[in-house]
Amino acid sequence: MKELSNISTRFLLIFTASFLLGCSGEVNYTRYVDPKIGTGGHGHVFVGANVPFGFVQLGPTSIPQEWDWCSGYHDSDSTVIGFSHTHLSGTGIGDLFDITVMPVVGDSLTYARGREEDQESGLWSYADRSREVAKPGYYSVPLTRYGVIAELTATERVGMHRYTFPKSDDAGIVFDLRNGGCWDSTTETAIEYVDSVSIRGYRFSRGWADDQKIYFYAEFSKPFKDLYVHSENYMPLYARADFDTTEGEQILLKVGLSPVSMEGAYENLQAEVPGWDFDGTAEAAEKVWNDELSRIRVTTDDEEALKIFYTALYHTMTAPAAFCDIDGTYRGADGKIHGDPGYETYTIFSLWDTYRAAMPLYSIFQPERYADMINTMLAIYKEQGKLPVWHLHGCETDCMVGNPGIPPVADAIVKGFGGFDHELAFEAMKASALRPDRGQQHRMEYGYIPCDLMNESVAYDLEYALADGALANAARIMGKEEDYRYFLDRSRSYTRLFDPELRFIRGKDSKGRFRDSYSPFSSDHRGDDYCEGNGWQYTWLVPHDIEGLAECFGGRDQLICKLDSLFTVSSVLEGNASPDISGLIGQYAHGNEPSHHILYIYAMLGQPWKTADKVREVLQTLYTTSPDGLCGNEDVGQMSAWYIMSALGFYEVEPASGRYWFGSPVFDRAEIQVPGGTFTIITKDNSKENRYIRSVTLNGEPYTEGYIGHKDIAAGGELVIQMGKDRPAADAGKTL
Repeated sequence: MKELSNISTRFLLIFTASFLLGCSGEVNYTRYVDPKIGTGGHGHVFVGANVPFGFVQLGPTSIPQEWDWCSGYHDSDSTVIGFSHTHLSGTGIGDLFDITVMPVVGDSLTYARGREEDQESGLWSYADRSREVAKPGYYSVPLTRYGVIAELTATERVGMHRYTFPKSDDAGIVFDLRNGGCWDSTTETAIEYVDSVSIRGYRFSRGWADDQKIYFYAEFSKPFKDLYVHSENYMPLYARADFDTTEGEQILLKVGLSPVSMEGAYENLQAEVPGWDFDGTAEAAEKVWNDELSRIRVTTDDEEALKIFYTALYHTMTAPAAFCDIDGTYRGADGKIHGDPGYETYTIFSLWDTYRAAMPLYSIFQPERYADMINTMLAIYKEQGKLPVWHLHGCETDCMVGNPGIPPVADAIVKGFGGFDHELAFEAMKASALRPDRGQQHRMEYGYIPCDLMNESVAYDLEYALADGALANAARIMGKEEDYRYFLDRSRSYTRLFDPELRFIRGKDSKGRFRDSYSPFSSDHRGDDYCEGNGWQYTWLVPHDIEGLAECFGGRDQLICKLDSLFTVSSVLEGNASPDISGLIGQYAHGNEPSHHILYIYAMLGQPWKTADKVREVLQTLYTTSPDGLCGNEDVGQMSAWYIMSALGFYEVEPASGRYWFGSPVFDRAEIQVPGGTFTIITKDNSKENRYIRSVTLNGEPYTEGYIGHKDIAAGGELVIQMGKDRPAADAGKTL
C-alpha cells in the first residue's frame, strides 16, 4: 500500500500535542496507558476511541465472533469487518457492535459476513497492526485491502471518523446494521436519506440485551454522489455512500448515537461535535482522559508499575457508560422514554463483578458519578421492580447469581453519600431481597437453597447472604433495628451449608442431606452447586462474616490453617471447569471474582504479613504490560480495580462496611482527589523486600487499626506508612 505523507504529519501533530500537554506543568498520564494490555489471552478488553464513561465506544470489530472476541478485538487477529460504535469490555458474553461503519474501495462487494479463507467475501479487510495507533481517545489503523487509513476519535455520544482514501472513482463508506456478533440478531432497522451529506436510522436487536434500541444520525464532510441501500426481507441492513476521491483525500464522518430517538441522535451530534475539527476533538478526548486519570497521582521509579496502574485505571472508566441524550432524556428499564431526572443515567452494570472493587473505587475517586450510578440503579428498581442484576442498554439480563445490586446501594448509605433518596434506596434493597424468585423462594422456605431444587445453589445462597449482610449494615446506619436483626440473621444462611466433617461449604438437598459424592476440586460450567468455581474457592465467599466462618471451623487458628492450604494444594481442576477459573495459586483463582477478597482475610485474622506476601505475589506476577497481561477477563473494570486498590495499599473486603483493610502498597506516594481535597498516601522505605507495614500514622497521629475508614479517605489528609522487610509480630495491629 502506498505511504501517504500527510498521514505521518497528522500523527506528528497529535503526538506533539500530547508531548506539550506533558510539558505544560501537568503530567500527561495518558502516556502510561497501553490499551493493548488485556487484548491477548482471555482479557476481552475494548480497543478503540472513547471518553471516560461515554456512551460511544468506537473501535474495530473482527470477523471471529467467538468467546475471546467478546470485545470485538483480539491481539491474535488482524481482521476488521468495520468500526462499530458500541462495544463491551472484558465480559464473558458478547453483544452490541452496533452501527458498524466500513470504508471501502471497489464495487465487487457482497453484503454478507466475511470469511477469512475468502479474501473477496464481505466487506472485511486485514489491518496493518504494525502501523496501528491506540491511545486514550484516539485509534488509527490502515486497511490493507482498500488502501484506506482509518482514524477514530469520540465524544460522549458521538463517534468521529477520518478516512484517507487512495485515488478512486469508486470509494465508499458502508453502514452495516446487520452486524451484532453471533450473540445478537437484528430485529428492525431504518436507514433514511436526509440530504446529500446526512443519513439517519436505527437498529433494534435481540441478544444478551433482549430489546435493544440504538438510533443514529450521521453527517459526511463531503456530499456523496450516490446512496445505495441494501435490504433483505424489506429490512434495510446496509447503506453505501459513494464518492470520487483523489490520492490522499480525507473524508470525515460524524455519527451521533441516542438510546431514545433519531432526533435525539441529531441533537447529541450538534451539541458535542458541531464542526469538523478531528484533531481538536481527539486532543479534547485525550485531555478528558488525562483529567480523569490525574484524579489518582502515583509516584514511583518503576515505569512498568506506572504503565500497569494507569492502564488499569483507564480500563475502569470504559463502563458504566452514559445512557441518555444530551438533554438527560433516557430509555428506561420499562421500555418507556423518561425525561431528564436531574442526573446522568448509566448502563452496563456488571454488578456481580464490580460490587467487589470497582464500585468501591468509584466511591473514592468518582464520588459525583457514583451518586449518579446509584440514582440510575434506583430508577431501574422503580421501572422493573428490583435493583439491577446485570443491566445492559435498558435490559435486565439477570446474568450471574445473587443480588449484586444491593451491596453498592448499601455501601453508599454506609459511607454517608448524599444526592439520592436513602429511604427509596432502602425500599429498593429490601424489595429486591424479599422477591420470591431466582432461588430466594427456596431460601425463605428452607433457610438455604437446596441443591436438588436449583442449579448453582451454593453460589446463589452465598451471594444472597453477603447481600443480606450489606443490607443489614445499611439498616443499622438508618436506625431500622428490626430490619437490621432480620437481615443479619439471614446473612448467616451459609452456616447451614457448611460441612463440619469435610470442612467445606457445599450443596445440601431439601431433606437436609449433603451430596453423596463430592470433590472440592471439581467444577462443571454446565451445571453444579457453584458458579465459575469450586468448593475450595466458594468456602471463603463469606466476606461479611469472617468471625462466623471462623466459628464454623472451630476457631481462628483452624480457619487460618485451612486458608494456608488453599494456596498450597494442587491447582488441578476436575470436571468441565469454566476457563474463567484462571490465575491459580493453589486453588486461589485470581482470574475470577469470587476469590478477589480472600488474600485480605489474613489481615482480618491478625496475620497481615501473609496478606502482604500474597498481594505482592499477585501484583507482580499476574498483572503485566503484555497483551496477555491479565490472568482473566477484565470483567468491566473489576480485574483492574483490584490492582488499583491493592497497589494503593488497601481493599474493601466486607461489602458496605465503609472500611478498607491494609495490604501492601507499592507506590512511594499516591495523591487521590477526594471531596475533602487530597488524600495523600506516603510509603516510606518501600521495596520488593520491604513489603510489610510496620507502622501507620494518620494526619500525624499514630494509627493502629488494621484498616482505613472511607470517611477518613474522603475527608482528605495524609496517611504515612512505614514499610520494612521484617514481618510484624503475630497478631500485630487490630483485627476483627
